[in-house]
Amino acid sequence: MRRPLRKTALASILFAGALLAVSITVEAQQPKKVPRIGILTGPTDPGVEAFMQGLRELGYAEGKSVTIEHRSAQGKLDRLPSLAAELVELKVDAIVGSSNLAISALKEATQTIPIVMAVAGDPVGSRFIASLARPGGNITGLTVIAEQLSGKRLELLKEINPKVTKVAVFRSATTEIHAVLWQETQEAATALKIKVFPLDIRGPDDFESGFGTMAREHADAFIVLPEPVSFTNRKQIVDLAAKNRMPAIYPWNEFVDSGGLMAYSPNRDDLWRRSATYVDKILKGRKPADLPIEQPTKFELVINLKTAKQIGLTIPPNVLARADKVIR
Repeated sequence: MRRPLRKTALASILFAGALLAVSITVEAQQPKKVPRIGILTGPTDPGVEAFMQGLRELGYAEGKSVTIEHRSAQGKLDRLPSLAAELVELKVDAIVGSSNLAISALKEATQTIPIVMAVAGDPVGSRFIASLARPGGNITGLTVIAEQLSGKRLELLKEINPKVTKVAVFRSATTEIHAVLWQETQEAATALKIKVFPLDIRGPDDFESGFGTMAREHADAFIVLPEPVSFTNRKQIVDLAAKNRMPAIYPWNEFVDSGGLMAYSPNRDDLWRRSATYVDKILKGRKPADLPIEQPTKFELVINLKTAKQIGLTIPPNVLARADKVIR
């Protein structure tokens, strides 16, 4: 026969069971850690909304399953280092950066927090990563660099105006990627029998003087290479182009939305949306060092017919037929 449990033993068992039940209840009530994602941009970047859409498509809900800490320098690029340090102090789980200047500031601020490049140029040449296939370190993401992009822009300028023989190129004197882009532009120009010359910019004041140089050099058109100073001051540039009746091709469609003639570029929203997949992988345990860099897969041609009419230019039908967006 089984002996009945003594009262003390029974009390101990009941007490232990109660403790276990309380422990399970408390654990169940403990809120799960919500990942915190930082975003750093130089100018205010409309692509951030595409990133948020990418997160939503992956099942994240802002304020519930993820917290977003967005810091924008609002065009005051000297603020980027302090904003990067601020995000690092918040101990975010990953930081998404837009532009080489933002990535550079983040790289200086942390070597441990994962950094995802949403829109960046030549990350190898800029020494952000070791290689596209195996980045190493704490930086991964996407690059805007694509083969023959400079050549395609020059071809389009030649197509809309066959008389183009001399083209000015606005480039940054301090942006490392522009050394690569300038070389590509020169090679493409040689193949197309076009002469190109650089206009180095350091700030907004250099654009007006650049148009003066174009007039003296008898330039037929100009190109703007992608970088934050130009993007922030795009309205000034397109207004000067209209005033001087100068055809141009720009690095992002926002220039055309502001009144520029034409843009041919990687789809910025697509790059931002794809950067959300990198954040997702990192939050699930993948290391940035092991996530290969992706290049653009979608490009878009945007043309502003109102601007073409304003400067007395007729866009050929075959070019218009290839445009992804036409502003009439």
